[in-house]
Amino acid sequence: MIRFETTHGSFTVELFPKEAPITVENFLRYVDDGHFDGTIFHRIIPGFVIQGGGLGADFASKKTRPPIANEAKNGLKNTRGSLSMARTSDINSATSQFFVNLSDNAYAVFGRVSEGMDVIDKIARVGTGTRKGYKDAPLEDVLVISARRVPAA
Repeated sequence: MIRFETTHGSFTVELFPKEAPITVENFLRYVDDGHFDGTIFHRIIPGFVIQGGGLGADFASKKTRPPIANEAKNGLKNTRGSLSMARTSDINSATSQFFVNLSDNAYAVFGRVSEGMDVIDKIARVGTGTRKGYKDAPLEDVLVISARRVPAA
């Protein structure tokens, strides 16, 4: 379980290492390295996703490790609250950016929000526009204060 403390509240995610071992290992390395601390949710599309994990508050990209293989065929269902890795058009390009699904869709899943979906919805309601060249960016900072492993409830 990973607990995210943000400027808009906290939420906890459960990861699925059996179904997505490569993705979960990658994500946990970023958590353990403190990579997500001080990052922002830089893309918010109500009814679709909130995305973060790769940019600082100044919208500068953080250094990442090499991309990982996509685990889309792991049998997990894509539902509201599920956690997925962001990538480019290259299916095997995910590094540190992730998103929380706000609806059912067709993305590879490696976890889900187990507590704090109200915080996810609060973040999804933040006003958006173009900021520092990014479309669908929040007009106020939505900062990840910390992301840490916590015991399962």
